[in-house]
Amino acid sequence: MTLSDTDTRAAAPPPARAGGATARPPRPSSKPNGQWKIDGTTPLNGNEEWKQVDDGLAVRERIERIYAKGGFASIDPTDLHGRFRVWGLYTQRKPGIDGGRTATLEPHELEDAYFMLRVRIDGGQLTTEQLRAIAGISQEFGRDTADLTDRQNIQLHWVEVESMPEIWRRLEAVGLGTTEACGDVPRVVLGSPVAGIAADELIDPTPQIDEITSRFIGDPSLANLPRKFKSAITGHPSQDVVHEINDVAFVAVEHPDFGVGYDLWVGGGLSTTPRLAERLGVFVSPDRVADAWHGVAQIFRDYGYRRLRNKARLKFLLAEWGAGKFRQVLQDEYLGYALPDGPAAPKPLAHGDHVGVHRQKDGRFYVGVTPIVGRVSGRILAQLADLVEAHGSTRLRTTPHQKLVILDIPADRVDSLVAGLDELGLSARPSLIRRGTIACTGIEFCKLAIVETKAYATAAVLDLEKRLEQFELPHPISLHVNGCPNSCARIQTADIGLKGQLVTIDGEQVPGYQVHLGGGLVSADRDEAGLGRTVRGLKVGADGIADYVDRVVRRFLSERDAAADETFAQWAHRADDEALQ
Repeated sequence: MTLSDTDTRAAAPPPARAGGATARPPRPSSKPNGQWKIDGTTPLNGNEEWKQVDDGLAVRERIERIYAKGGFASIDPTDLHGRFRVWGLYTQRKPGIDGGRTATLEPHELEDAYFMLRVRIDGGQLTTEQLRAIAGISQEFGRDTADLTDRQNIQLHWVEVESMPEIWRRLEAVGLGTTEACGDVPRVVLGSPVAGIAADELIDPTPQIDEITSRFIGDPSLANLPRKFKSAITGHPSQDVVHEINDVAFVAVEHPDFGVGYDLWVGGGLSTTPRLAERLGVFVSPDRVADAWHGVAQIFRDYGYRRLRNKARLKFLLAEWGAGKFRQVLQDEYLGYALPDGPAAPKPLAHGDHVGVHRQKDGRFYVGVTPIVGRVSGRILAQLADLVEAHGSTRLRTTPHQKLVILDIPADRVDSLVAGLDELGLSARPSLIRRGTIACTGIEFCKLAIVETKAYATAAVLDLEKRLEQFELPHPISLHVNGCPNSCARIQTADIGLKGQLVTIDGEQVPGYQVHLGGGLVSADRDEAGLGRTVRGLKVGADGIADYVDRVVRRFLSERDAAADETFAQWAHRADDEALQ
């Protein structure tokens, strides 16, 4: 239920290479853009006004002292629709409101008296004790709901405000929380799911993640940013944190003179105006990562556009400045020193979802597993905690691909663990369709959604596994299903991305999806990140996902250049429109 840019006009982005932008800065006008260092801090819209009155960190005290006692009806509307987000709370969609009414109703008409609660999990690092705490909260306060997100968090639903003091008490007792899990703040820091244990890791980014979160999460000076601020850090050569679509990202590289450190990227983001991040061309040593991160965050705070929320992400500032100016401002105004030039990271040689069984550097094994489209439950999470402990481990990780990685399994316990995981619906050897499919929350809970996602995507995966069983796919086919144009499920960077909207089929308007084809981030199968293409008039009914994917994948298999090891994305960009119908 991640809220993305709220400009939901369905503008189809053209294909783009890494660094190719469709996000443009606001057109010059006589009106100020709300850049604090240029225009001053006078608020230019209602959101900016309430954030200056109270940025949201202080609302927790009111939740615990007033709202948890008075119930939903006692909540101040501005707190409810604004400040609650800073503590990971969004009102969820009232059941029975169809997607055609999403854009016509006010938030209070769409919302139920229940909340989605996002548990923040920086770096995806969890213990079985923490997992069991989340599971207990889910079962007792969230009707047994739990979704793994593509931001390494876990989301619960049906949460009542009356339960929040006890939920926070239980989370914080095991070292978890919801501080700045949502809102115009620094969101969760994505980290490599195999940090500290992978045999081929260049550097363990955990100390850098810990320094950023301990110094800056909950810092009032960063609690009023123009919009959300997304971060990612990886030390693994698979580049497993989708760095190209984050506001700031650090990717491990080896410098010929300075050793192992990080390549700094800025300005990525998707939604309705996607833009891939750009390298600043600098080398950041591990001891300077937190300061560089802080500098980028402060640039966003001070120079980011605030007048129009649909232009308030960092990608729009980068589109105006370019990487050269951004680097200069970072060094001159915020760091006080120049960063050395640095090399780009080489192309990954392995997939970054870490699915399957892999040897750790200590001789034990980690096992990456795939639930279908990230949907689990409190019951499953509790059983998973028991299973992991029964096999000699207390550690696991969430991933940016709606998956889980279990760490530290002795060699003689791997087969038993894999069998137990299968019984929980968590496959270590999934089909390539199941492995590549993710979905956002959809209309079941999200107030912005137009179409259901989880149920349709799950049904499609199960159907496609039967239909395509006799075919050998050359690589995972990524299928990303989103309930609205905001791309929480990263539709523009999937082999097949489905954007939820109302579509006309046989003269009748029904829930469905616009199709994006051939997108992807840098991977073992792809040299450069790029956005998917759209085909005029190509739309799929919500219940027609399996039919369409079956048809287009079979066409790909029959037409691909196998001798050149052609991927689905390569074929999709060269195929004519008729082949993609």
